[in-house]
Amino acid sequence: MRGFDESDCDDFMQRAKIGKRLKIPFYTSLVRAGFPSPAENYVERVCDLNDLCVTNAEATYFVRVTGDSMSGDRIEPGDILIVDSSREAVDGKIAVVWINGEHTVKRVHYAGDMIVLMPSNPKYTPIYVHEGDDFRVFGVVTFVIQKPL
Repeated sequence: MRGFDESDCDDFMQRAKIGKRLKIPFYTSLVRAGFPSPAENYVERVCDLNDLCVTNAEATYFVRVTGDSMSGDRIEPGDILIVDSSREAVDGKIAVVWINGEHTVKRVHYAGDMIVLMPSNPKYTPIYVHEGDDFRVFGVVTFVIQKPL
C-alpha cells in the first residue's frame, strides 16, 4: 500500500486554482433548531471555508460525491468532500482511496494484514483489499459540504 502522491492523480483530478478568497460574515449568535429567539446581529469576524475547514492547504482538495454507498454516514450524491492527503487513514476513518483503477470513498478498517473498505449503506458489500491489488489512500475526509433538502 502506498500513500498519496499528487502525480498519481494527474489523469483524474486537477488542483483548482484559488482566486479571490471570499470573506463571509461569521456570527456569534447561535441559531436554535427549536423555538425561535431574537438573534443578535453581531459579527464575530469574517472567515472563509478555507479558514474553517482546511488545516493543510498544500495537502487538501475538494471532490464531489457520486453514488450512495456512504449514505449511512450522511454522505450523499452531489456532496463535496474536503479531503486531507496528509492525514493517516487510521482504522475507522472515512477516506478517498484508489482500488484497482477506480476512486471510491469508504470507511477504512484494518483486520490483521487485511484492509476492508466498508460502505455505510447496507445495500453495498465491503471491498476487501488483497495482496497485489492496486490500492492507494488519497486522503482522509475531514468535512462534508452538502445542500439541505
